[in-house]
Amino acid sequence: MLMMLFIIALVVAAILPSVPQPLSYHELIDQRSFLGVPNFLNVASNLIFLLVGIVGLVFLRRVRMLPSQKTFTVLAECWPYLIVFLSAIMVSVGSAYYHWGPENSALFWDRLPIATGVMGLLAATVTERIDIRQGLQWLPVLVMIGMASVVYWYWSEQQGAGNLNFYIVVQFFSILLIVLLVILFPSRYTRGVDIYMVIFLYGLAKLAERLDKEIYHFGQIVSGHTLKHLLAALAIYWILRMLKKRRLLERFDQADQKER
Repeated sequence: MLMMLFIIALVVAAILPSVPQPLSYHELIDQRSFLGVPNFLNVASNLIFLLVGIVGLVFLRRVRMLPSQKTFTVLAECWPYLIVFLSAIMVSVGSAYYHWGPENSALFWDRLPIATGVMGLLAATVTERIDIRQGLQWLPVLVMIGMASVVYWYWSEQQGAGNLNFYIVVQFFSILLIVLLVILFPSRYTRGVDIYMVIFLYGLAKLAERLDKEIYHFGQIVSGHTLKHLLAALAIYWILRMLKKRRLLERFDQADQKER
C-alpha cells in the first residue's frame, strides 16, 4: 500500500509543473582555497562520507562471517545496507568532484549516489517492517528509480528546461514513507526508533544547507554546506550504530527457529 503511494507520487511529479534548478544553487558562500584546492572545506569535508562508508562495509562483512550476531534474520537483508554504505563512498567522490568546480555536470555525480542511498534505506525499512522478500524484490526497482530521477533531471537541464520533480520525490517523499513505515509497522529488531534520529540528523543537514551563508557569517569558520556534509555523514553513521547495537526481538527469533 505504501509503495503504491510512492508510485502515485511519481505520477503526480510527472503531472505537476516542472521545478527548475535554481541558478543560485552553485553560488556557495565558502570559496576559500587551501593547498591549491578550491572550495577546500566543502571538498575536504566529504572525506567523512568515505570513512563512514568503509567502516559500514567492514561491519557488514564481519556480520556475514558471524551470522550468530542476529543483526539480520537472513544474510540477504544486508543488501539494502550494502547499497547505503556503497552510496556513502560514492557520495564522497561525487560531492568532492562537484565542489571542486560547481556546475550541473558535476552535480550529477553528487546526486546520483544520494538517490541510490535513500532508496536503499527505504528498501531496508520495508524488509525489516513488512516482508523480507518484498523488500529485497523492491530494492533493485527502487535503486533504478532513484538513478533514473537524477538522469532525467540532468537530461532536462541539457534540454534547457530543468525538472527536479522526480528527484524531489525520491529524496523527500521516500523519507516520508520511511517515517510512515516506522509508525505503522513494528520492527523485528531492537533499536527500531533509531531511524528517527537518522531522519532528524538528515533534516538538520538540509537546514544547514539552506542556511549556508548565515552559518558562515557566524564566525566565518565553516559554512552551512560544510556542516551539511558533517551532519549527513553523522546520519549514515547512526544507521551503522543502529545495526551494531540491535538484536532480533525474542518473539521473532523464536518464530525464525521454528521455521528452520
